Amino acid sequence: MLVRFESARYVDSIADVAGLGLSRLGSTPEVAFAGRSNAGKSSAINALVNRTRLAYASKLPGRTQMLNFFALDQAKGGGVAGHLVDLPGYGFAKVDIATRRSWNELVGAYLSGRAQLRGVVLVIDSRRGLLPADEELLALLRVRDPRQAASVHLLLTKADRIGTVERRALLAAAAARAARLPLTATVQLFSAREKEGVEDLRERVAQMLSV
Repeated sequence: MLVRFESARYVDSIADVAGLGLSRLGSTPEVAFAGRSNAGKSSAINALVNRTRLAYASKLPGRTQMLNFFALDQAKGGGVAGHLVDLPGYGFAKVDIATRRSWNELVGAYLSGRAQLRGVVLVIDSRRGLLPADEELLALLRVRDPRQAASVHLLLTKADRIGTVERRALLAAAAARAARLPLTATVQLFSAREKEGVEDLRERVAQMLSV
């Protein structure tokens, strides 16, 4: 499927598990972006759609712990090709226990059971690598119904900040981890600042939406 990424626009937010069943977004395929706070998720989304502040719509008051949906149009025909879903960042959020529990329930229910979900772009700071919280997120995808399997793309961000030897080692380690996952998994290096890997990411997201 050819996707017009520059057409991206905010369409909806879901605040709790009940909202997943009430969403007006229909059966349109979805690709979710997930990752630790400060891993570069917003920058990756903005680079993907060639916009400067699209993903920052997720940071408006009241939306930081919601699932935020952005529509993408088909390159031909004008219909909606799919939705990007910006999940709340995890790892550093300073929230109370009740809010954290609600947030975890929402993200957990979405990743483990959302029928429209075709794939997840897991945003990982290349200077830190895959961390326990990232592994917990991957575990949610493993419990999905096999008939609704979602693929995962490990996006190693801020690649411009590490050296050549580190890049090779990181890519090899991430590829080895991806090979052990019981689902389709791919890996790439990425730099929003240098626009490195943007076209590769676009190709992968389009593939996910086409499944």
